[in-house]
Amino acid sequence: MERITDYELFEVPPRWLFLRIETTGGTVGWGEPIVEGRSHTVKAAVEELMENYLLDRPVDRIEDHWQTMYRGGFYRGGPVLMSAIAGIDQALWDIKGKRFDAPVYELLGGSARDRIRVYQWIGGDRPSKVADEAKRKVNAGFSALKMNATEEVERVDNPATVRDAVTRLQSVRDAVGDDIDIGVDFHGRVTKPMAKRLAKALEPYDPLFIEEPVLPEHNDSLPEIAAHTTIPIATGERMYSRWDFKEVFESGAVDVIQPDLSHAGGITEVKKIASMAEAYDVALAPHCPLGPIALASCIQIDACTPNALIQEQSLNIHYNETSDVLDYLADPSVFEFEDGYVSVPTTPGLGIEIDESYVREQAEKDVNWHNPVWRHDDGSVAEW
Repeated sequence: MERITDYELFEVPPRWLFLRIETTGGTVGWGEPIVEGRSHTVKAAVEELMENYLLDRPVDRIEDHWQTMYRGGFYRGGPVLMSAIAGIDQALWDIKGKRFDAPVYELLGGSARDRIRVYQWIGGDRPSKVADEAKRKVNAGFSALKMNATEEVERVDNPATVRDAVTRLQSVRDAVGDDIDIGVDFHGRVTKPMAKRLAKALEPYDPLFIEEPVLPEHNDSLPEIAAHTTIPIATGERMYSRWDFKEVFESGAVDVIQPDLSHAGGITEVKKIASMAEAYDVALAPHCPLGPIALASCIQIDACTPNALIQEQSLNIHYNETSDVLDYLADPSVFEFEDGYVSVPTTPGLGIEIDESYVREQAEKDVNWHNPVWRHDDGSVAEW
């Protein structure tokens, strides 16, 4: 029986952490355990989990490893620990797929589709010039876009803030027409009263969804927000386990969930979250403004999940200033987008081959990304 013999961690630009796990049989699997802006912290958590629970253990016992990493600690959950578990879990599934010469989705029941639609980000953190950028992306073949709704928003802001958000979305809708889907991300920047006002005002322009209309700690507000709009509500990128999602499902207020394969316990956990969502007639759209291993993991879940709706991906996103998704792949064609879709891979494991020499070269660089700290006009901290 193959056992886990070694692991390495690589902090690489623009803001990613890669994990390499090797077995006694020489099989190598890759994972992407990261909390953006907290890579050193997650790296330490991965090291603790690997040293305490995984080295010299049988590699194929993925469910047991997951339960051990999660339940072996008295204090559980949260972004750091669940992201560490997620990256390890991805690498173990990559190894298992390679050992059985099958894509991961084949080991999870087989494919439910041949391809999954992807969307493209436009506008950056402070959305501007979105109409022109939207037209360029549609001309490049994308049929779905996503943009931030606002910049900073006060707890109860003025009519100009609402007007600017409406004008921005209207300009994109006018530029691309009704055949293109537009997701609008509130990014947790908005309070409940402003979320209600903005949702009502944006409704005439038919967004695909409004994402994270309030911070996850205010999920109890979602039913009230949902009652004020017909726009589908999406959330979940800052929720880390099936237990975090349980109350959201039971509220009936959410239409699309967005767990992150590098934050929410990896492939093992997100598959369970997706099945829970299906029982509540909720769609899955995994969050993924990250690197190639995270995206490959998402596509494996999309492939075998009937209620998967659309996939986020970070090619050319505003964060990727020094390196991009395809740079780390030996064969970038695996993520070729055609007519706004990406095909389900047929190669073993996660379906990608990491360019290990490039990873090692990039890991020599200083990587210390942190999100900006925004402030309101009065000097108080604003949500980014």
